[in-house]
Amino acid sequence: MVPEQPSSSAPTARQVADRWVDTLADLDPSVGTALGTRPDDRRMPDLSPAGADEKAEASRRVLTALDGALVLDDDDRRCATLLRERLTAQLAVHDAGEHLAALRPLASPVHGLQSIFLLMPTATEHDWDVVADRMAQVPAAADGFRASLEEGLRRGVRSAPRQADAVAGQLAEWLAADDGRGWHAGFVGGAAAAGAPESLRARLDASAQDAASGIDRLRTWIVEHYRPAVADVPDAVGRERYLLAARLHTGADLDPDEAYAWGWEELARIESDMAAEAERVLPGATAQQALAYLDEHGEAVEGVDEVRVWLQRMMDTAIAELDGTVVDVADPVRRVEAMIAPPGAAAAPYYTRPSLDFSRPGRTWLPTLGRDRFPTWDLISTWYHEGVPGHHLQLGQWAHRAGDLSVFQTSVGSIPATTEGWALYAERLMDELGYLTTPGARLGYLDGQRMRAVRVVVDIGMHLGLTIPSAHASHPGERWTADLAEEFFAQRSGSPAAFVHSEIERYLGWPGQAISYKLGERAWLSGRQAARSRREAAGEAFDLRAWHTAALGLGSLGLDDLERELGVL
Repeated sequence: MVPEQPSSSAPTARQVADRWVDTLADLDPSVGTALGTRPDDRRMPDLSPAGADEKAEASRRVLTALDGALVLDDDDRRCATLLRERLTAQLAVHDAGEHLAALRPLASPVHGLQSIFLLMPTATEHDWDVVADRMAQVPAAADGFRASLEEGLRRGVRSAPRQADAVAGQLAEWLAADDGRGWHAGFVGGAAAAGAPESLRARLDASAQDAASGIDRLRTWIVEHYRPAVADVPDAVGRERYLLAARLHTGADLDPDEAYAWGWEELARIESDMAAEAERVLPGATAQQALAYLDEHGEAVEGVDEVRVWLQRMMDTAIAELDGTVVDVADPVRRVEAMIAPPGAAAAPYYTRPSLDFSRPGRTWLPTLGRDRFPTWDLISTWYHEGVPGHHLQLGQWAHRAGDLSVFQTSVGSIPATTEGWALYAERLMDELGYLTTPGARLGYLDGQRMRAVRVVVDIGMHLGLTIPSAHASHPGERWTADLAEEFFAQRSGSPAAFVHSEIERYLGWPGQAISYKLGERAWLSGRQAARSRREAAGEAFDLRAWHTAALGLGSLGLDDLERELGVL
């Protein structure tokens, strides 16, 4: 029997995917703001249980529509595979109630109460009018998030106490900013609002005051009510919840035991390389001693604005030198901005992608953590990761290709292991190309690689309660705890203690995300090797520039699909 073919009037998979992006922007205003497609949207996201349920029901309808969609070419095929995988993974997480226990110190719904304003246009009086209206709705959005946490308490789906403490501490920092007037007041009244008309000043100030009141109300509730109610919740989420989260972050079904064992092997390899590199930096020193030496005596940038300029120059130079030789960079992607992160941000640097029309460029963000001196060993490889050729080249190229693929494939359908894997691969690429030559630069790169291997070990180890192998570490035979993980990380990091502590809180509150870097890099390297081997077996030369350019044009894919697609380029 010949299967019935879809009607010729049926939409393509890419059309279904892009209609879903429009629906998402209707349901979640932060989507349109992030994409730059709805600059006039004055709403804040609905963070209540009802808002999450509405999005889940819409997702189920899209899956039904996808069943009847046309698949006309490879781009359609990849899009359909991605859309089905993403919606299925997200629905599994929703149905488990994870959105009701989403307190964590990074990338949680509560952080959108601040970050959404950093993505909004602020060039005209109309722009600031939109800001004023949206900021006045921060209290309602905060109350919606509180309602979700309250529903989680009712259902027994709860965040751990250390996550409540971390978020409450961040909210306190927001409220303390701008001499106690709050971060939102600083946003509308500081340098960012230099172009805001005086006619809107009273409304902007009132909206900022409302936002601060809403933030303070949420912080007080977390401290006085939520924190005591979750005092007995363990830090780790267990195997079942972990595998659900890992699927969300990798787009693949994880074998955690294989990944855990591989993480230990990778850590041992990197630490061997670090020992040799430490000898180059400071003869006779261990890696930790060499990093401490670099902190005090190595090259450093003095001043917050000075380090921003230094990072900007570094990214501009990388684009100029890599374009046309290692990868082809589209003209709109050549613009990227180095920024200083706002108070209350997580300790780790991060990147925000450009709007689809590039009116808002891609930006890297450096949290200063109160510092005004910045050793470069800890920055060089990190900015190859966050900026160029890392996140900015990939996500910028995706934005450039959104019309050829689909907006879904190149934005909201992103899978962390694909993006973080490319960024970590980009660090290794710059090492392969000979860019890490200044004293300490390569040791800093290896320190970052070591951190990502540590993440695989401790993230899986903590959440699954695995045993520490006797051949690799102190505390042999003991099961992982948060305290052991922090001690283990501190022994294998050149970063400050505050950063190490922040990282452990991040892994515990965001299970499965930390492993996406190394597992993603492994897929990118495996895909490159498969493509090289295929070309050489056919008697052809492997063109790295052409491969990078084609690879960055694929859009988002889950890890299993990514490795296969990369291998045939």
